[in-house]
Amino acid sequence: MLKYIFKRILSLIPTLIGVSFIVFTLLYFTPGDAVTATMGATAPKEAMEAARESLGLNDPFFIQYGRFLKNALLHFDLGKSYITGNSVTDTLAQVFPNTLKLAFFSLSIALFFGIGLGIFSAVKKYSVWDQISMVFGLIGLAMPIFWSGLLLILLFSVRWGLLPSSGFMGFKYMILPGMALGLQSTAVILRQTRSSMLDVLDQDYIRTARAKGVKESRVIIIHALRNALVPVITSIGLQMGSLLGGSVLTETIFSIPGIGRIMVESIKTRDYPLILGGVLFIALAYCLISLLVDILYSVVDPKIRSKSR
Repeated sequence: MLKYIFKRILSLIPTLIGVSFIVFTLLYFTPGDAVTATMGATAPKEAMEAARESLGLNDPFFIQYGRFLKNALLHFDLGKSYITGNSVTDTLAQVFPNTLKLAFFSLSIALFFGIGLGIFSAVKKYSVWDQISMVFGLIGLAMPIFWSGLLLILLFSVRWGLLPSSGFMGFKYMILPGMALGLQSTAVILRQTRSSMLDVLDQDYIRTARAKGVKESRVIIIHALRNALVPVITSIGLQMGSLLGGSVLTETIFSIPGIGRIMVESIKTRDYPLILGGVLFIALAYCLISLLVDILYSVVDPKIRSKSR
């Protein structure tokens, strides 16, 4: 397992290089630049050219990318912001914990309600409660984050005044964005848990355990749920990556100082180092979460653990 983990960590390097190349290429060929965005199209051409030269924007594509890659790999330096002049790495490191807190809080909501309702729906399949759960799942999948976020603000903040609508200064500030961000993940995990549980509950060993007089709660939790968790863990890992990506909209709606909000502001000003750095931070977190999911496989399923030895 340690050898496998080491190989996966090494594979992060080419993965991140590939992500950086794609994003850098898209940004390079996107019309406009930071100089035009900040100085305006009516600024003197001489001043604009001098600014581009100082930022290295006049260099050819491969020279710019090679310079970025060299600094990133050798010095872990993602460059400096075109707008503020501050280090991209330091800027992202300051706000990334807020994005992680929001993502993990949203995932906790999704796990609690998704797995709980999924198990309940599978046990009570085709009942009224099962139909209600599936309708909730469909609503969660169909409702975009920006719409659910605005609805939550209108209800809990504007109309009822129960929760703050912006900021990130405590637990109560995470509730509304966590609910908005975690709604779709709750629906996905609910449907996956229900489907996996229904498959497992039809197996012979479940019927055997019930015939032996094993308590129903033990049959559901110990025998059925553990075997149904493998595909659910895959879904959880994918949803964590989606939560990190979905933070872009959520942080903007709720004015949360995180990577998502910084990336939106950077796109407006064409601050390419911050955009690229934010994408790489999220990609790195996604890869590490994927590695953690693979490790959890071996914990949940003994057969996978025996194959990895």
